[in-house]
Amino acid sequence: MVLGLAGILACVPIALSAAQPGLPKAADLSSDAAAMRAARMPMVVLYSQASCSYCEEARTYLVPMANDPANAQRTLFRQIDIDSDAAVTDFAGQPTTHRRLAKQLGAKFTPTVTVVDADGRPLGEAIIGMRLADFYAQYVDNAIEDARAALAVRP
Repeated sequence: MVLGLAGILACVPIALSAAQPGLPKAADLSSDAAAMRAARMPMVVLYSQASCSYCEEARTYLVPMANDPANAQRTLFRQIDIDSDAAVTDFAGQPTTHRRLAKQLGAKFTPTVTVVDADGRPLGEAIIGMRLADFYAQYVDNAIEDARAALAVRP
């Protein structure tokens, strides 16, 4: 019985880590772009990679922001894994992989957060690394507001 209980308890951390929500992975950015154009909203992109502890830390700020109902009409959140060959459709509707798309968009370091328009063009400076964790969410929030302001003045 003790061995059975120990076996069950050993699986708890695995189950909890698997159940933790993350950011939506980029899958069809051309569909996302159509929604962005219709709502005149930007997209927050986290460039991440496996075994990046700073990426995990960035997600602790970004996931609650992505899940906040107040942000639903304000911005989209997506993750692109620079070390993944998972399929993705780019902003122009072309098939590619996360790795190739990250390279095409100029992402070299992780974590990097960019706020982009519906064509995948940056709407401000990238947030590279984990700058002062106490202010990280504010950096992202400011970048979203700056991007929204830039989109509002476009014809």
